[in-house]
Amino acid sequence: MLKYLLIILAIIGLIFFFKKETPEVIKLNPTDKILAFGDSITYGYGESENESYPYLLSQSTNTQVINAGINGDTSQDGLQRLPALLEDNSIKLILLCFGGNDILQNLPLGELKNNLKKMIQLAKAKNVDVILISVPKVSDLGLSSMNLYSTVAEEENIELMDNLLVHILSRSSLKNDYIHPNAKGYRYMADEIFKHLKSNKWI
Repeated sequence: MLKYLLIILAIIGLIFFFKKETPEVIKLNPTDKILAFGDSITYGYGESENESYPYLLSQSTNTQVINAGINGDTSQDGLQRLPALLEDNSIKLILLCFGGNDILQNLPLGELKNNLKKMIQLAKAKNVDVILISVPKVSDLGLSSMNLYSTVAEEENIELMDNLLVHILSRSSLKNDYIHPNAKGYRYMADEIFKHLKSNKWI
């Protein structure tokens, strides 16, 4: 009897040991801000300011969404910019989307991974939640998710929106060129992020 009891306890222990920890979510208050942080996709390249996804998301969430996207920024540029932005203590959530320019410039993917992790850690140090939005890789077979982003999300225990840009940039009706959404694409992006925030109880 004791033998079977020990076996059962060992199994329970293994289950808890290997159980994936789920990220803790803090519901946003009306005065809290969301920081949309990235490059030209965040900025809304190719469309007017009120067609960018941060602007559209602010309308649907009734929350201030800061557009901190800069055309051409790499993840290293983002890492340098983030500390100053985090001085705003009302920022409680970051939508983090970097990597496109790293890939276009053939920068080492190891640096991209490290820069993303450092940005996430800076946010955590300020008690700011992070949702990571992955950038797709291009191959002869088309667009697909990069394992790098799921690895970062798992290692840092944060939420990941992995196929959002794959979906948009795989459809001519949703993109201006092979790396930028059009107005419909930015609208789709804002709507999907809104659904994610709603279903995961940030709003």
